[in-house]
Amino acid sequence: MNLSNLKPAEGSNKTQGKRVGRGQGSGKGGTATRGHKGAKSRSGYSRKIGFEGGQMPLQRRVPKFGFTNINRKEYQGINLDTLQQMVDDKKIKGSADLDAFVTLRLAGKNDLVKIMGRGELKAKLKVTAHKFTASAKAAIEAAGGEAVTL
Repeated sequence: MNLSNLKPAEGSNKTQGKRVGRGQGSGKGGTATRGHKGAKSRSGYSRKIGFEGGQMPLQRRVPKFGFTNINRKEYQGINLDTLQQMVDDKKIKGSADLDAFVTLRLAGKNDLVKIMGRGELKAKLKVTAHKFTASAKAAIEAAGGEAVTL
């Protein structure tokens, strides 16, 4: 190794190519490759999201659609087959309530819970939730359990 073949270690040199705005002698001075005048030539310019050069932006051209009910209640659905799986895995014994659903991560602590009717329930369970579908309630009671609405 001598002075003629020295070079920086691989990946250590992070120069990004041309150095602009460093005087006329560099060939990239003056406007520093930004062109003449206009918003993009100014310092501090940042384009708004969705800006299309003054043309009406897409999000304003497309019509508003639909309706959002501000009083809508979102329920976290839990199916019967999920409950049966928890019983089989010995995670639920005898009763399933909100605390059990939160600890098993089936629902959040502030969620409203609705028991749905997919699958079948063989275990005798006392299930406590905010809502039940008709088929879920019938299946729980058919298995000898109890459906308690909060």
